[in-house]
Amino acid sequence: MSTFHVLNFGCRASFADGVALRTQLVEAGLEEAGEANQSDLAVLNTCTVTSAADAEVRQVIRRIHRANPRCRILVTGCYAQRAPQEIAALPGVAWVVGNSHKHSIAQLVTGVIPGCRRTPADRGAAAQHNPATQAAEALPVESAEIYVGPIPDEFHFAPVSIAPADGDRTRPTLKIQDGCDARCSFCVIPYVRGGSRSLAPDQVVSQVRELERCGFNEVVLSGINLGGYGRDLDRRITFLGILERILAETSIARLRISSIEPMDVTPEIIRLAASEPRIARHFHVPLQSGCDRILRLMNRRYWTIQYAERLLAIREGIPECAIGADVMAGFPGETDGDHAVSLRFIEALPLTYAHVFPYSARPSTAAATMSGQVNGRVAHERGKEIRSLVAAKHRNFLAAQVGRTLSVLTLEDAEAHRLPEPREMGGGELAAAGPGRSAGNIEPVALGLSSNYLRVVLPGAAVPRNTLLDAQIGRACDGFLYGRVVT
Repeated sequence: MSTFHVLNFGCRASFADGVALRTQLVEAGLEEAGEANQSDLAVLNTCTVTSAADAEVRQVIRRIHRANPRCRILVTGCYAQRAPQEIAALPGVAWVVGNSHKHSIAQLVTGVIPGCRRTPADRGAAAQHNPATQAAEALPVESAEIYVGPIPDEFHFAPVSIAPADGDRTRPTLKIQDGCDARCSFCVIPYVRGGSRSLAPDQVVSQVRELERCGFNEVVLSGINLGGYGRDLDRRITFLGILERILAETSIARLRISSIEPMDVTPEIIRLAASEPRIARHFHVPLQSGCDRILRLMNRRYWTIQYAERLLAIREGIPECAIGADVMAGFPGETDGDHAVSLRFIEALPLTYAHVFPYSARPSTAAATMSGQVNGRVAHERGKEIRSLVAAKHRNFLAAQVGRTLSVLTLEDAEAHRLPEPREMGGGELAAAGPGRSAGNIEPVALGLSSNYLRVVLPGAAVPRNTLLDAQIGRACDGFLYGRVVT
């Protein structure tokens, strides 16, 4: 076996694990292939947050096996931890490796893990330690080797530095926390990732320094329950504290906070973000429902009034801040009246975008056995209503940026593109094209991401990726901002 390809599914924390896996496989002597159908080994780093996520993984496994029957498929991550036997039954799968053993994949595929192979009897015993796998035990065991056991207490996958020529070379994700101690009634993640575990503060600072040394301008801090960082290490170690240490002990140009729970968005964190330009103007705060009755059924740890207070404090302290949320439609027991209450609440919030998804029953969760399961079509329609409402907020936020100067990080090397005609952009003059340029011309176009999480097109900007610059915004259209570089 000489070549491999890693496919990542799910959240940014999972993506960070995938980057670490890729690096470890390279260090073990394997060569990365551009596509799975060109590789000897395909590593699928999976998500299991919804049934759709599971289905996508199964579809990809079948597609790889059809296109490249000689390829040995290794499935790891959250789906592998939850339902190993289900995955092992699929053709082409050689290994199923749960999160419990993910950190040993490089040793496994190079054959240097002595005595680690599990027999069918061993697999059943291991699954007893993980309630999330028990539903899969009735399925037949195929030839795939299964490595699934209890999630260890140690923090694995301390992120490794990657050279700018590799993979995610613009905005690397640094996973500093894993697992979750909460028990939301709909969520399977605590079962498949274990309890909250944190990367030691000195290692966090060291990793940021190394990424900065490699030339990165932005680092995204991620975790499964990021605001819980440090609680497992020492009561004096907090997420606020690690932010302050990174800012004081490194020179990284931009630090972006990924998803953080509402009650962890403290006044101190908001004040720090408002006063420190190196922290991206961006908060993503999961909501799930705008109805208190449903929040209680979900076992969420806040009321809507508390959530609103946090978001209003962000908007007051950082007026230009992007504010996102996760919203679930069709949770068991949700009535039309509950949905209407949630819609009114979301309408009143200063959100700029949202990830909206229908409820998906997950094995071993309390919500899966609740009465009042909502019809899938109804949940889909409710989700459409929420998305339509938030889309209007997003358009308004984009329009409010016109005339402002934003800090932008370029994501791709500038390429020659034909600028759209004015009528394609909603009519009127192409203000962002700049003096002497007209729509329809072929010229360099750079694509970037602003500090406040907006996609910015820079016509005429012949700049490489990973360049931090200021851009004056001239136009908003079709989900993009168009601007020019301020020199």
